[in-house]
Amino acid sequence: MPKQKTRRSAAKRFSLTGTGKIKRNKANHSHMLIRRSNSAKRKMRQSDLVDSSEEKRVKRMIIK
Repeated sequence: MPKQKTRRSAAKRFSLTGTGKIKRNKANHSHMLIRRSNSAKRKMRQSDLVDSSEEKRVKRMIIK
């Protein structure tokens, strides 16, 4: 049986934490920044966790 390959596009966007949760970056941080407040731009710099409903699907894509 062949090896299971990692989806490289997903591997660049998501990473596993030490406890097994999946970390993601916030979207929409590269355009329309003039009209956003400083606090909104600052919040977008932080990473966030993937929702539990999507976790199984994302884990299957980034499995090594």
